[in-house]
Amino acid sequence: MEVYALVGASGTGKSHRAVLLAYQTGAEVIIDDGLIIKGNQIVAGISAKKQPTRIGAIKTALFNEQEQMEAARKAIRELAPGRLLILGTSGRMIDKIAHRLDLPGITKYISIDEIASPKEIRKARTMRSQHSKHVIPAPAVEVRKTFPESIINPLQVFMRRKGHRGNKSWLEQSVVRPTFTMYGKLTISRGALKSIVTRAAITVAGVAEVKKVGIDRNENEVNIEIEILAGMKIQINNVSREVQVYVKEQVEHMAGLTVKQVNVTVAGIAVGEIV
Repeated sequence: MEVYALVGASGTGKSHRAVLLAYQTGAEVIIDDGLIIKGNQIVAGISAKKQPTRIGAIKTALFNEQEQMEAARKAIRELAPGRLLILGTSGRMIDKIAHRLDLPGITKYISIDEIASPKEIRKARTMRSQHSKHVIPAPAVEVRKTFPESIINPLQVFMRRKGHRGNKSWLEQSVVRPTFTMYGKLTISRGALKSIVTRAAITVAGVAEVKKVGIDRNENEVNIEIEILAGMKIQINNVSREVQVYVKEQVEHMAGLTVKQVNVTVAGIAVGEIV
């Protein structure tokens, strides 16, 4: 068995690129964050992304629990892959996983820097730090079995089929928001969200008053409706756009939620100058 390793710091996009790299290296099985994945199926393991704390997530990713380790070993023996890909944040982590799962030495270590551009890595870090979005290299139908409350949306990874010029095949991945995030496990009331929106909107130059705020929340996504009074001698379109941008930024930063849309209605013009 040949064992390949994809190494990169947390949040640099390893899981997002795992399917494509497995395809390119011929790896039949992916080991990522405590899961054993073959093609479109999670065959064994417990996702580290489902753990309530970061410490628990790390232990799960390393297969520290005896029962989890034995189940993973059994699955790999039964699958008997010729090539396998392990994802980890360091070479040391990869080696520990390989040792725990009784795998042979690593054939090749591949750094995320070798397969992703600096711009792509920066984008991945932004998605992790600002939106706490994590990728699991398995279809949504598989991940939904253990993450029924956390599925955000599926991703499709397109690959050129070998020997078929111009034709492409694709595999699906899933984007989830795990229980643990950089913000911890938070419960945010509708009133608190309205306060954040109101404060953000009123600080935008040209907004005289926030008349009404509506919040439509679905899991970790929110739609926001804002009704404002604008000041005199301002461009209404410009103010509305600035309110949309700033409110989105503040809610995502302070609440850790994904803002799907911000709709701004200018209900009228305030008389007099804005202080």
